[in-house]
Amino acid sequence: MHTSLVCASCRKPHAIDRLQNLCTACGLPLLAEYDLASLAGRFTVDAVRRRSERSMWRFLEVLPAADADDVVSLGEGQTPLLPCVARGPFDAFENLYIKDEAFNPTGSFKARGMSAAVTRAKALGAKTVALPSAGNAAGAATYYAAKAGLQCFLFMPEDTPPANITECVVGGARVSLVNGLISDCGKLVRQGVERFGWFDLSTLKEPFRIEGKKTMGYELAFDLADAAGSERLQLPDVVFYPTGGGTGLIGMWKAFDEMQRLGWIGAERPRMVVVQAAGCAPIVRAFEAGAERAEMFPNAHTVASGLRVPGAIGDFLMLKVLRESRGTAVTIGDDELLNGVRELAQYQGVYACPEAGAVWKAAVKLRESGWLDPAERIVLFNTGSGLKYNHLFPPSGLQRLDHRDPACLERIAP
Repeated sequence: MHTSLVCASCRKPHAIDRLQNLCTACGLPLLAEYDLASLAGRFTVDAVRRRSERSMWRFLEVLPAADADDVVSLGEGQTPLLPCVARGPFDAFENLYIKDEAFNPTGSFKARGMSAAVTRAKALGAKTVALPSAGNAAGAATYYAAKAGLQCFLFMPEDTPPANITECVVGGARVSLVNGLISDCGKLVRQGVERFGWFDLSTLKEPFRIEGKKTMGYELAFDLADAAGSERLQLPDVVFYPTGGGTGLIGMWKAFDEMQRLGWIGAERPRMVVVQAAGCAPIVRAFEAGAERAEMFPNAHTVASGLRVPGAIGDFLMLKVLRESRGTAVTIGDDELLNGVRELAQYQGVYACPEAGAVWKAAVKLRESGWLDPAERIVLFNTGSGLKYNHLFPPSGLQRLDHRDPACLERIAP
């Protein structure tokens, strides 16, 4: 259980026994902190390995729940780390892995953050939650709120993938489609919070979604150790992460720091790579300019709805991670990332979301430029299931057969 809440910027402390959103002094995100020194003797690598818990809550001591009975869980986390087969365009890489978050409840990594956020919101007395979302966060919020018995209000851009809208309606959320971007949806959530007392679950505007997302960093260390048959935890050399709001990126960096303070790993860190769509790349633009904050990206557009975030409140934290890790930031066009989805499907058997198509093509781009050594241990994050994006891949050129025709197979035989 966390022992304090502090502002990520000005370090002002905040009470842990009440619902909180942003820092009351500077309006920036709050982060949960833990008494890691007191955990070091009992919360160990071996203790975690012995646990039978098949969810991210095997890391309970560094998550926002006082007791396992308080947890709102649907079995999130513990997703596979899949080694890529050296075939076709993947043949150029020697140690490439996919962390496949599509195995989460509601089909995306958003389940991790919502499990933690809804767990804490319920414990602190929230009755109604609300958030803006371009897709997967809305689905996760719907189902964790349903499990917790909370009412859920969602504001989604009207071009949100149909599968995301449907799953939210079926799950009982109050869904409103907005003729604008996710930033416009956020304005409506803020108005609802002020008028109706909803609790805002927006990315980094409450302290605990990041706590759920950070478990991806904990799992990576265990995954790679298991893959190597090693008792000692290991981190990858490079992590490629599709970045909209950036909670997962920031969360993993937080996890690496916590693991070092627990004595689980040393000072080694992977180089972190932010991947954004060419039509919405505020972090890439700020990184290339050497800025500490990112300006709102004008006319944001991309088919990868999770990357269509023109302004992120955690921009300064993402940029800090990139520089501390000696990482970089890359843009990928829509045609490229959709081709990346096809390559992941056809060569690796992974039907990934468009955001993952972007990270794969970013790895190709950085290998070709010489920035990336293909012998390094590289992890690509697939943050969600491609099934939610079927509308982007309408079937064409299908062969129609008459089963009564004895020669019908001749038309398709090689």
